[in-house]
Amino acid sequence: MPRPRKCRRVCRMPHNTAFIPVNSAQANRTVVLTVDEYETLRLIDKVGLSQEECGSYMSIARTTVQQIYTVARKKVADALVDGLPLRIEGGNYQLCEKPAEHCTCGCCLRNRQAQTKPEQEAIK
Repeated sequence: MPRPRKCRRVCRMPHNTAFIPVNSAQANRTVVLTVDEYETLRLIDKVGLSQEECGSYMSIARTTVQQIYTVARKKVADALVDGLPLRIEGGNYQLCEKPAEHCTCGCCLRNRQAQTKPEQEAIK
């Protein structure tokens, strides 16, 4: 009997949940990237964390992060190379519910600080 899947912690939902190629004919299939795959790409490629750090932030093992990351990169590559629409939805995840100041992952605090920086600069 396989081990039950561990729920992955996600700091925030994506702002954009669909990407459609500009110069493509009607695609008969859509690539679906799960929210936990999106979070893995965001933490490793955008934030610059190692797979081990990403695993501790998402409360999963590094090997699980590596598997999720490999699948996510393949899906993004398929969408880009073949000109397919990409949707972000579903997956086995749980949103981080801790207040930003008490979140152990640190991403929530950084995300909220990054969102308030443009507002603070506009005030100056």
